[in-house]
Amino acid sequence: MKVLVVDDDVVSRMVLMHLIDSCGVHDIVEAEDGAAAWEQLEGGLRPSLCFCDLRMPRLSGMELLQKIRSDSTLDAMPLVLVSSANDQDTVRDAVQAGAAGYIVKPFQPEQVRQHIDACFDISALPAEVPRDTLQRLGIDSERLLAYLTGFQGQVGAASEQVDALLARGEPAQARQQLERLHLGCRTLGLHGAEAGMMALLQASVLDGGQIQAALAALARSVAQQARRLRQQEGID
Repeated sequence: MKVLVVDDDVVSRMVLMHLIDSCGVHDIVEAEDGAAAWEQLEGGLRPSLCFCDLRMPRLSGMELLQKIRSDSTLDAMPLVLVSSANDQDTVRDAVQAGAAGYIVKPFQPEQVRQHIDACFDISALPAEVPRDTLQRLGIDSERLLAYLTGFQGQVGAASEQVDALLARGEPAQARQQLERLHLGCRTLGLHGAEAGMMALLQASVLDGGQIQAALAALARSVAQQARRLRQQEGID
């Protein structure tokens, strides 16, 4: 497993690299800012996970995230933004832009380990091959694509809905939303995302930050599966 660490502050970069190393991941690549990271990615670097500072010169963490999400060869890579900013709007913007998570400085070892463990879990459970999903459900590719498109919209809407339910003190209703998404993952053969949703549901207390990170990962998984289906079927 290769991890990319991007931060213009050398001390923060070293601290984060040390924490990642202490989690048992020793293949670590560093970049001094977003532009340097993008050069490495364009050159063929394919890390399993990226931790990236939010505010940097030349290319910010959000700008790097947008570039990665718009590149079909990179958009499945989880990127965790790190920053000293912890206001709710910044966190929500990061997750809605496709961040796999958000860590507030100073770094806490358990937060770093959580994202590394999640990356291991999801990578160990790839999504079902689209042709197998078609056969299992007994539908054609047009119908499956419609299911994936509709589910992607449902995931996007759930992000704000679950946040609102938790803010109103209605965790049972929020849990029902997550259970429906978990069922959708199972039906569509999104095994890694299904495992991520199950981990949320098994927690005794729902954590808003973890939910948003899981929903962002789920949205990427659905988009990637739709793209695989189009490639398999030659759909424009």
